[in-house]
Amino acid sequence: MGIISILLIAVGLAMDSLAVSISGGIVMRPFCMRQSLRLALTMGIFQGGMTLLGWLMGVSFSSYITAFDHWIAFILLGFLGGKMIYESFGEEETTISSFSTKTLLTLGVATSIDALAVGVSMAFLKTSIYFPAFIIGFVTFALSLIGVISGYRFRKIKGINVELFGGIILIAIGVKILIEHLME
Repeated sequence: MGIISILLIAVGLAMDSLAVSISGGIVMRPFCMRQSLRLALTMGIFQGGMTLLGWLMGVSFSSYITAFDHWIAFILLGFLGGKMIYESFGEEETTISSFSTKTLLTLGVATSIDALAVGVSMAFLKTSIYFPAFIIGFVTFALSLIGVISGYRFRKIKGINVELFGGIILIAIGVKILIEHLME
């Protein structure tokens, strides 16, 4: 597998993490580079790690994973998005500077399930996994960091309930994943 193919796969896989990171930047008050890096690292580590895990699982488990991966992502993202929407109608919190570890782990899993399937497909192709997994993780990290920063800057637009917008983004990602897999 060539570097261009690996980069295209990495960018494709990173899109969900990018959108989630934009949502993270939207709710981040005040901006904190340390927390932005924490979110971006979580997204990158999960994308690269799940690619590696999928490859290790190999051919024997692929039918089990692809049968329900979209439902897991849909439920996790729908739950988190619904929670954000619900909280958007409550009292405004004065500072939200980071996601909890539990939330970051949940987002990491939800956005990287497709990477698991990609890892399995790379096992079918007899592709060496370490370089692609690193590239996938790195690209996801970079795009996620850009997403957090962009989301933070975007939230300053007046009149937008940013937490509501972030929740809608998460639910939309979950629906997109579900529709893509049901249409196959």
